[in-house]
Amino acid sequence: MRVLIVEDDIEIAGLVARGLVDQGIDAAVETTFAGGRSRAILGTFDVIVLDVMLPGGNGFALCRDLRARGIGTPVLMLTARDAVDDRVQGFDAGGDDYLTKPFAFRELLARVRALARRRPTPLPETVTVADLEVDLRSHEVKRAGRSIELTAKEFALLEFFVRHVGQVVDRASISAHVWDENHDPFTNVLEVLVRRLRRKIDDGHDVKLIHTFRGAGYRLGE
Repeated sequence: MRVLIVEDDIEIAGLVARGLVDQGIDAAVETTFAGGRSRAILGTFDVIVLDVMLPGGNGFALCRDLRARGIGTPVLMLTARDAVDDRVQGFDAGGDDYLTKPFAFRELLARVRALARRRPTPLPETVTVADLEVDLRSHEVKRAGRSIELTAKEFALLEFFVRHVGQVVDRASISAHVWDENHDPFTNVLEVLVRRLRRKIDDGHDVKLIHTFRGAGYRLGE
C-alpha cells in the first residue's frame, strides 16, 4: 500500500509517516498545497491523507482539483476543525473520510486501511484510448483495428497504464504491479519493457499514446 500525506505540520507528518512505515506501508510526505498537488497528480497512491490548512491553499480546493482531473484516490481529510459545516464541505469537495486532530494513530491507521480496501469502479471489459482497444478479459489488443501480440509482461504494463489512463504513473508503482514490491525500480528493465510496448503500440501511428515524463514516470493517452 502507498499513502501520500499532505500535512504542513512537520512533526505530525513525520509521526504519521513513521507509524505507517512501521506497519509496512509506503508513505510519502508533502508539506504544501503545490507539493501535494504535484505528487498526487504524478504519483500513484492507494490513499491520500490530506490536511485542510496548507501553505498556498487548502485541502478542500486540492481535493476538488484532483477529482476534477479524474483522480479517484480515496482521501482522508485531516484537520483541527470539527464543525459540521467543515465536514460537509470536505465531503462536498470529494473527500471520503474525515478525522479531527488530535487523533489516535490507531484510528488513522484503521481508516486508511478501510479506505484502501475500497475497490475502484470496475472498468469495462474493453477499454478504448483513441484508436487503441484493450480487452482486459481476453487480453486482446488492437490499434486502428489491427491485432497486436503482447507478452504477459507487456500486457501487464499496458493494463496498468489503462487503469490509470491520463495519469502519470511512477516507476515504483509500475514495478510493483508488473513484478512485485521487491523489484528494484531503478534498473533499466522497466525502460526496456516500455520501449518494447511503445514499438508495438505507437510505431507507424502519427498519434503517440505512451509518453515519458522524465523524473516522474509514464502516461497513456493522446
